Amino acid sequence: DSRVLVIDKPAGLAVHGGSSVSLGCIEALRILRPTAKDLELAHRLDRGTSGVLLLAKRRSTLRTLHGLLREGLVDKRYLTLVQGGWPDATRKIDAPLVTRRVGGEARVKVDAEGKEAQSSFRVLEHYGKTATLLEVSIATGRTHQIRVHAAHVGHPVAGDDRYGDRDFNAYLETFGLKRMFLHAHSLSFTWPETGEPFSASAP
Repeated sequence: DSRVLVIDKPAGLAVHGGSSVSLGCIEALRILRPTAKDLELAHRLDRGTSGVLLLAKRRSTLRTLHGLLREGLVDKRYLTLVQGGWPDATRKIDAPLVTRRVGGEARVKVDAEGKEAQSSFRVLEHYGKTATLLEVSIATGRTHQIRVHAAHVGHPVAGDDRYGDRDFNAYLETFGLKRMFLHAHSLSFTWPETGEPFSASAP
């Protein structure tokens, strides 16, 4: 619409250029839409994560969206496949995270001195004791939050080559499953100026 652009980002596409990527999603969109001078990412998704990505078309909109995100007023839900049989129907993980740079890459771990991070996991389907499909909602948006929290409790995200299980990932590849199984499923909030609800989802 006149305020935002929503895309269904494919896995493997970086949201912005960096040390190992010259062209990301935001740079490509600016090339495709040269008149959209103020187009900016409202939030980020990991390169391996697919799904709903929200961009602001105006600076005033970007400020509003950043305010909503900062206040925890954006409901972000993800789908993920994790290793093993997740034991609880629902589980909230409240574990602070610290980020360190190792060779230019972000490495995140649970640390009492880290920043507050909260994730809520809900079981959607069990695949025996091999894997579990979960819906995840996050109250904070730390780097690699879902991936690190899942690995922290012994159920790493399938296909995660940084925090996952190498043997499990190799097993999945025998079925042709080679991506990280994390998908930004939906995003919703209420515009503060008008009270109008906004919702976007990617199957």
